[in-house]
Amino acid sequence: MKILVTGSEGQLGWELLRQGDELGFEIVPADLPEVDITRSDQVSQLLQHCKPSLLINAAAYTNVDKAETDKKAAFAVNRDGSAVLARQCRIDKIPLIHVSTDFVFDGLKKRPYLENDPIAPIGVYGQSKAAGEEVVRAQLKNHIIVRTAWLYGVHGHNFVKTMLRLAQERETIRVVDDQYGCPTSAFDLAEALLTIAGRIRDNAEITFGTFHFCGKGIATWFDFTKEIVKSAESYSPIKTTHITPVTTDEFPTDAARPSYSALDCGLIEKRFGIIPKPWQESLKIAIDRIFSEHQ
Repeated sequence: MKILVTGSEGQLGWELLRQGDELGFEIVPADLPEVDITRSDQVSQLLQHCKPSLLINAAAYTNVDKAETDKKAAFAVNRDGSAVLARQCRIDKIPLIHVSTDFVFDGLKKRPYLENDPIAPIGVYGQSKAAGEEVVRAQLKNHIIVRTAWLYGVHGHNFVKTMLRLAQERETIRVVDDQYGCPTSAFDLAEALLTIAGRIRDNAEITFGTFHFCGKGIATWFDFTKEIVKSAESYSPIKTTHITPVTTDEFPTDAARPSYSALDCGLIEKRFGIIPKPWQESLKIAIDRIFSEHQ
């Protein structure tokens, strides 16, 4: 099975390429500057050239704070680019797996969000991703949207790598302790997406629609940081001796973030048999890989 992966240079795309090859898929990578998903002529030419059986869209504008002052660019990629991909997939009769985010929710629910809960994004990033979901649904019947949360991985920039660097540089780290979510390994998410791809390859009965996938368990950024530092202690000298919890108000950012964005993953387990690992377990595996692959 040939899979076209857009956003192949990102942390999720990188994992999809690596795991896809190991699982026997023929993975075709696509990313800037060679392919701009907002350009319908480039996308059409790409699909005509490689003729994939499935497209996985891992491309996104993900700078949450910068999006507040760069709204045009965020919507160009997250909404308009998604529309281009979905439209071309409809024309070429190709199913699409599209990755979205917990930031489509406002964080007021205080218990894990279900797929059919009303969306109400509170920032430009979440608004642009919500708009991307809407255009995918409107353009293409055979789509699977997978919302995820707090993504990190071995490749690229992310919260885990930032905290690892700070733990080696600072005695004290201040981290927000009143935002709740589900840390998710890019390795695990890629594995889940490729499991769905395998079902499509095998012509299994597929339930198209929207699903949630994230690490099992709920944490604050403070909880997440404590586990990151603890897991790193056996790999590298750690300078940090104090991790200090702070409120969102004490740590202002350009973009508002949902105070609670945990996702309920029961539906993806029911439909595809995909069971998320505890986030602490996946984090330890990722940190081991980060240190082992950078020695």
